[in-house]
Amino acid sequence: MTQNVPEFQFDDHALTLRQFIYEYWCANGHGPNLRAAHEGTGLTREQIIDAYKQLDLGVICVVDHATQNFNLLKVQPFSSFPSQVEVYLNGTFHCYAGCALESIALSRMPPFAGKEIRLESYCACCLAPVTIVVKDGAVLSAAPATVCIHISTSPREWNSTNIVSMCDSMNYVHDASHAAAYERQVARRGVLVTIEQARRFVADTAANRMYRYDWPPVAVKPQRILNGLKALGVDLSNWGE
Repeated sequence: MTQNVPEFQFDDHALTLRQFIYEYWCANGHGPNLRAAHEGTGLTREQIIDAYKQLDLGVICVVDHATQNFNLLKVQPFSSFPSQVEVYLNGTFHCYAGCALESIALSRMPPFAGKEIRLESYCACCLAPVTIVVKDGAVLSAAPATVCIHISTSPREWNSTNIVSMCDSMNYVHDASHAAAYERQVARRGVLVTIEQARRFVADTAANRMYRYDWPPVAVKPQRILNGLKALGVDLSNWGE
């Protein structure tokens, strides 16, 4: 959940809306508006907005609190707006993924079981193409073979208010030299995660937190995340580890 927020539980309305959002997005390739949410859940406008506030605080989604229609911006692992990863299902564009790291987990979501998913992205340094094919959580192919994920924000910065800036900091790069060039472009050091390390890191994410309607709010514990990355062999020296 958002940093420094005491733990809480989603109420029944939030759980109902959460389940509906995931089923709707997987089926349609985009999130629901208020009318679709109302027709799909039976909740009133006020109940939907209150449920969205809970889900936003618990880092399940990001909504624009300044809008009267409570515009839905992100639901992990999906993005309503163009992100750095396009998701193709059965050869057709389906949606945008929230970030490079989330995209690796996406194929583990139950509605995508047994389906081959193509991820089209680009190197953050030079915008050259990146193509990754995943199925049931396994990475079938990656082009170029040296592609990695560059993360330029430490877990200590994740979810300071919401997940937008965190997701924006997780990008594909062709290799370590391209990562170094990107760091110079944005004047920010980061860490490199191989595709295999990423696959292992997000192994249970989509099947549970990103889909199970009863999964509790996510408590961000930076040291636990750092320990998990370190256990996978990720070099954290740029983050002072």
